[in-house]
Amino acid sequence: MDSPEGATARSEQKFRKFLKSLVRKQPQDLLLVIGTGVSAAVAPGIPALCSWRSCIEAVLGAAEQLEVLHPGDVAEFRKKVIKERDLLVVAHDLIRKMSPRTGDTKPNFFQDCLMEVFDNLEQHIQNPVVLQSILRLMERGTMVLTTNYDNLLEIFGQQQGKPMESLDLKDKDKVLQWARGRVKYGVLHIHGLYTDPCGMVLDPSGYKDVTQDPEVMEVLQNLYRTKSFLFLGCGETLRDQIFQALFLYTVKNKVDLEHYMLVLKENEDHFFKLQADMLLHGIKVVSYGDCFQQFPEYVQDLTAQICKQRSPDADRVDSTTLLGTSCVDCAKRKLGENSTDSPKRIKQSDNDIPTLK
Repeated sequence: MDSPEGATARSEQKFRKFLKSLVRKQPQDLLLVIGTGVSAAVAPGIPALCSWRSCIEAVLGAAEQLEVLHPGDVAEFRKKVIKERDLLVVAHDLIRKMSPRTGDTKPNFFQDCLMEVFDNLEQHIQNPVVLQSILRLMERGTMVLTTNYDNLLEIFGQQQGKPMESLDLKDKDKVLQWARGRVKYGVLHIHGLYTDPCGMVLDPSGYKDVTQDPEVMEVLQNLYRTKSFLFLGCGETLRDQIFQALFLYTVKNKVDLEHYMLVLKENEDHFFKLQADMLLHGIKVVSYGDCFQQFPEYVQDLTAQICKQRSPDADRVDSTTLLGTSCVDCAKRKLGENSTDSPKRIKQSDNDIPTLK
């Protein structure tokens, strides 16, 4: 029998209100950004999927077992994981340490460690609710990108008979097709995929061919201007150097945009400060609850609300009315504008909720 606490949590979730500006979006107007929280909800039995900290710790454990990193270096990195707040910097240092001294990140032992950590992923899918919701949105035109190395979504989608594709930024033609909405079941891995050593990169310098290609950059940045990004299970994404280089650095008037981020609300003061701060980036922070277990059900209910909206072709609404998507339309009119303004730095708190500094 369910505990009283569990019943109360489900009751609160059942009657939770959703932002109408979000649930009235058409699925094809959304772009999902998938972070470690999604993988943690789907496969809780793999600690490395839960956060950057747990991923680095798991990689260090694998490196120790495989004997591909000096014991002294393992000990030093374990200290950094405990002390350092900026875990992406630690991850950058670790991948460089496990790469050739020439500075080239390929070949490297980092990938071997990830393959050890993520072995037999398909056997660890315990709670596919979030993945089911994402596929439901993809069926209706929602695009998906991820900062994760794992391919849980693709594995599950293939099990459901969907023609899933894993993409990385090394394939220009595929990236352009995806960005133009021509790869319906494509998942863009901006850090690459653990099974493909050629596409794995943590440092933006590894994507110089992409960031210096005007055609690719214009298409990707137009997505941030014209789509509503919905961040799911993301903590450090806005601090991620790759994400910043692709979507944030040259996008003007971010406060005029309308993006969304689902977060855990553990502390009210912290949460409401975060809400105010993130509006400066054009991001509305929304709480899915005060415990992580509420995340899958919230995403499921939110997806149901979005998918039941009528198509604009069936029931057109003037974009200047309260029912319209005026913020997105306004952003589309700004397609030709460019700027070099950079976003404020964002740091990661211990509870995996992003904060500004």
